[in-house]
Amino acid sequence: MASAQKPFYIALTVIAVGGVAFIVSRMSGPKAIAIPANVVVTAADTTGFRGYLIGSPDAPVEITEYGDFQCPSCANFDQVQYPDLYTRAIAPGKARFRFRDFPLDGIHPHTRIASHAAACAEEQHRFVPMKDGLFARQNDWAFTKNPMGVFTEIVRSTGADVGAWNSCMESKKFAGRIQASLDEGNAVGVRSTPSFLINGQIYNSISSEQMIKLVDSLVAASPRPAPAPAKPLGGQ
Repeated sequence: MASAQKPFYIALTVIAVGGVAFIVSRMSGPKAIAIPANVVVTAADTTGFRGYLIGSPDAPVEITEYGDFQCPSCANFDQVQYPDLYTRAIAPGKARFRFRDFPLDGIHPHTRIASHAAACAEEQHRFVPMKDGLFARQNDWAFTKNPMGVFTEIVRSTGADVGAWNSCMESKKFAGRIQASLDEGNAVGVRSTPSFLINGQIYNSISSEQMIKLVDSLVAASPRPAPAPAKPLGGQ
């Protein structure tokens, strides 16, 4: 009888051990990462990088957003107003759009790590879907102790190599780039997010409809030839 019951107890033990391992893994979760603030910015941090470009680099008007991935207003702009701006101004080649990090560390504790997550996704040409995912799932990660679990889910959904992305995150190599973007925003007068730099002027409050009208007026006043349509979505 004892020998007959042995396979049953072995199987029960395997299930129990597996269950404990699963619970431990869920409790421990991915490794937490902190991206340092106020780092020394080097030339290598900014050389060849002016923000994440969306649209045609030859578009006559440039719109630069200074945004914070943990900012609810930024998420609202991205989810509600940006699609209209893209369809009516960016896709037709009237405007090119640049996203610049402006992390408000004092009120958003995970904002820098979110910026770094996007930078590491951009290494694999996945900035746009990563940006979309971070804003769409903001409530899933903004209030957690460690957002890396949700970030990993988002980057996996973009089709990026998660292992390479994890290595990039652990390196913290884009801390200087993020700081440089923040410094730039401060220098041009950004005081809240999202803020937009258009034709040399900062707009702290402007709707997509107002931006489209402004773009149309600037294009009409430009002596340049008619803009070419934008290339497919991408970040660089």
